[in-house]
Amino acid sequence: MNTSGNKIKIFSGNSNKELAQKIASQLGVELGDAVVTRFSDGEISVNINESVRGVDAFIIQSTCSPVNRHLMEMLIMIDAFKRASAGRITAVIPYYGYARQDRKAKARDPITAKLVANLLTAAGADRILTMDLHANQIQGYFDIPVDHLLGGRILMEHFEKLKIEDLVIVSPDHGSVARARIFAQYLDSPIAIVDKRRPKDNVSEVMNIIGDVRDKNLIILDDMIDTAGTLCNAAEALKKFGAKNIYACCTHPVLSGPAIERLQNSDLTEIIVLDTIPLPEEKRIDKIKVLSTAPLFASAIEKIFDCESVSVLFSPEPQK
Repeated sequence: MNTSGNKIKIFSGNSNKELAQKIASQLGVELGDAVVTRFSDGEISVNINESVRGVDAFIIQSTCSPVNRHLMEMLIMIDAFKRASAGRITAVIPYYGYARQDRKAKARDPITAKLVANLLTAAGADRILTMDLHANQIQGYFDIPVDHLLGGRILMEHFEKLKIEDLVIVSPDHGSVARARIFAQYLDSPIAIVDKRRPKDNVSEVMNIIGDVRDKNLIILDDMIDTAGTLCNAAEALKKFGAKNIYACCTHPVLSGPAIERLQNSDLTEIIVLDTIPLPEEKRIDKIKVLSTAPLFASAIEKIFDCESVSVLFSPEPQK
């Protein structure tokens, strides 16, 4: 990669420094010297301790819990880099918070996915690099370029190596069917669908299972696991329908509220997640295995910096 003159620099907020360090190491550069702290009243302070004039700056920050603090860190960092005359500012957001509120589902609902897109643009971001948005159409909420990476590539490669027999890919709801079909096609497996209803936020009830799961090994695929209620209810229902081993995988391990307790006590054999959101020590249970997104993000950053096409990385399937 052409890094002559130190024209590329990688910086990180406080949300996912471990991933940022891995990405910088993949690129063969040092993580930039920026410190994000807070005043005693909670206001966020950003200090950039090196020149960024004219550089291609990549700011890595997941807007995960505490969501509002990490979002403000990102916005203030972007503003600081803009006022320091950075040549181009790319907001690298492995997990894009507020993405679930992407439409008006009922009267007087906000569309916060669009609001956050407006805030990032107004702050001064020139480009967005993210992974597995909750809905693909969120890319259209931005008036700046968006590079949308797919974490499913990493998960597919992992499960391909396991060579699980009698495999069925399970979509936990109707909204994830397209993602499940791609996964199933790559692993040459049939799919099943969990028919559920959601009476209110973070609550789901399984109504039926569409497809044959009896005496099969299953992989439940989703973009995120939040409170794990949907996932654990689905696993319980699938067991009742005669499933054998049940694996689960997702890109974003939000794992809020009772998620860890539910997963620990669930019928799931193993849960594979990506490191778009850091897992603190208290959430690292034996059932959870973490795979790194650093090589994929590093490859995208390298191509963006070198003005090469990134489209090869948008393929939902890895190259066999």
